Amino acid sequence: MYRTDQRIVVTLDAGGTNLVFGAMRGCEFITTPISYPSNAHDLNLCLATIVKGFREVIESLDEKPVAISFAFPGPADYPNGIIGGYLPNLPSFRDGVALGPYLEREFGIPVYINNDGDLFAYGEALCGALPSINHRLKASGCAKQFHNLIGYTFGTGFGVGIVVDGKLNRGDNSCVETFCLPHKTKHGVMVEEGVSIRAIKRVYRELSGDDRAELTPKDICEIAEGKREGNAEAAKRAFEEMGETAGHAMALAASLIDGIIVIGGGLTGARHLMIDAIMRELRDSVSTLDGAKVKCVQPEVFYLEDQEEFEKFSAGDRQTIYIPGTDIPVVYDPMKRIGVMFSEIGASKAVSVGAYAFALSELDSKSNEEE
Repeated sequence: MYRTDQRIVVTLDAGGTNLVFGAMRGCEFITTPISYPSNAHDLNLCLATIVKGFREVIESLDEKPVAISFAFPGPADYPNGIIGGYLPNLPSFRDGVALGPYLEREFGIPVYINNDGDLFAYGEALCGALPSINHRLKASGCAKQFHNLIGYTFGTGFGVGIVVDGKLNRGDNSCVETFCLPHKTKHGVMVEEGVSIRAIKRVYRELSGDDRAELTPKDICEIAEGKREGNAEAAKRAFEEMGETAGHAMALAASLIDGIIVIGGGLTGARHLMIDAIMRELRDSVSTLDGAKVKCVQPEVFYLEDQEEFEKFSAGDRQTIYIPGTDIPVVYDPMKRIGVMFSEIGASKAVSVGAYAFALSELDSKSNEEE
């Protein structure tokens, strides 16, 4: 819906190491990224760096942007633009910083800050996975369209975002999270310890006895593929265990949200080593007390990047029934179904697109209220 919008929004990819600034129009970047060290250890220096980066982007534009919008890692009161709490990568913000109001005073335009998982999901819902799947369904002749999406990021941590009927679910406390759900097989341990970069490295190390600290998940993926020396079975198991752990947590949300699932982030390069385990968990069953089997996720779950599965997903189970007492036909498809796919536009762009679209939707909503 914002692909043809000509308004400009300035964005930021904020991390504990680097700050990368840009600007978007029509869901596409229109500037060359500007990057500076985060200076996360020193609040005043970090704030000065943020202002410097935004100012450079704004001065490079041919017209004034309508807003600043970006993701910030860690807990926050996002609606009010206040960052604070446990921030291991940005320790100088732990005591609470009114970052949004500070930037609004500096630049005189609205500032919107959100969780990166939320913006990933929002970007995928508006300009990524959701419109892509709906376009494919329409092209295949299927009348069914999807409106809800759960977005997951696999990387340093295990992030999530939820979009329902085109609207981002920020929650009443801007605290929609998945990292702290219970781990499937480790009692009392949070799920992120099994779904993260550190999890892949830990499991491979434990299973292989290879304690080389320099091994990255990419290295371990190449070991699993036989492209690098190492314990291939241990490497495969590390990714399989991650898929199993993630899939179990994803099934909980899928049961409640009932929508398309899209996965992004740095670890998705090893999707072929995880997807089977993810799908097993999403298709798993539990038992009633009398022994009957009940699916954990009630709709059928399809892997949409497999053409054969997509065709079944698209075809559904269309039937013709008749209005009682008449010969008037009604087309009926009793197959409840959702799908899983990986990001086509990439997590980084999806987050930026989400930030762009969120700012414009807020501005439009405010404008409509004033009218």
